[in-house]
Amino acid sequence: MFQPNFRGSTGRGDAFRHAGDGQWGRKMQTDISDGLAELARRGIVDAKRACIVGASYGGYAALAGVTIQQGLYKCAVSVAGVADIKLMYDTDVRESGGSRMLGRSLDEQLGDRKGFDAASPRRFAAQADAPVLLIHGKDDTVVPYRQSTVMADALKDAGKPYELVTLAGEDHWLSREETRKQMLAATIRFVQRYNPAD
Repeated sequence: MFQPNFRGSTGRGDAFRHAGDGQWGRKMQTDISDGLAELARRGIVDAKRACIVGASYGGYAALAGVTIQQGLYKCAVSVAGVADIKLMYDTDVRESGGSRMLGRSLDEQLGDRKGFDAASPRRFAAQADAPVLLIHGKDDTVVPYRQSTVMADALKDAGKPYELVTLAGEDHWLSREETRKQMLAATIRFVQRYNPAD
């Protein structure tokens, strides 16, 4: 398993965190695929058998890995992931009561609002080149459940293979043991289905 610290990650200083500003679906995404390519170059992994799995921003990256990018992954699993950046921005600002400070912070992190669609997996659902599993807690207040339903709708409209697993009564952090196990079981089943062991 490869868990990259792509630019924008915390715990490596402000410069590294801010290197991700405006890079959703761009350099933050290619940091992951570059890491996969390097592991394949070293003979550690078979890049032809890779799936991408993530939660929250990682869920976004999983979706972007098979929509904004193509030809890299056999399947994608997005747990509580962002599918539409404009929807995220609008929801966050609205729920903050129109906080200008939050708006400025999001502008810094996400970059020019004109680029939101170009970095939103939902807008590229028709280009999805691998099956997608969406898993989301119905009571998520960090990344609303709607992010997964709009992605599911876009994939359905595009005729792309996908599944949506709704975790009833679950939050963003998968705080309940039962649903955390449900998420893990669904992920393993999906990855094994689309990337069976030899």
